Amino acid sequence: MEKLPLTRAGQQTLDAELRKLKTTERPAIIRAIAEAREHGDLSENAEYHSAREKQSFIEGRIKELEAILSRADVIDPTKLSGSVKFGATVTFVDEDTDEERTYQIVGEPEADLEKGRLNLKSPLARALIGKDEGDSVEVQSPGGARSYEILSIRYI
Repeated sequence: MEKLPLTRAGQQTLDAELRKLKTTERPAIIRAIAEAREHGDLSENAEYHSAREKQSFIEGRIKELEAILSRADVIDPTKLSGSVKFGATVTFVDEDTDEERTYQIVGEPEADLEKGRLNLKSPLARALIGKDEGDSVEVQSPGGARSYEILSIRYI
């Protein structure tokens, strides 16, 4: 079974979501289903069908989170240094547009571009891995090749 790299913060976030689903969401949906059952005929009961659909989603997400956490390989980025590797927070500039960006390279389950967390398996992250400050990297994107210069590497 393949291990999934996660930061400590990523593991804690997923663990908190799992706890919330098990202790709050699951009991609430069970109550909602019981309430909807009391309304009689289940074949035409929209509340019941909606609650069952939500229960299915919650149970699926619980299974997904349990699988991720059971395969987690938690890496503490604060103990790392040097060139870009998993957990690094990298600031780089687009050499064509001078647009500056900062991303932390994280595992797939915790990746979220809007929050500045870049999937380790993405083309950009793969291009950055192993590079140092001042290095230029070229990344193939749907819009063509893009060049970036690494400005800083931090492990926080």
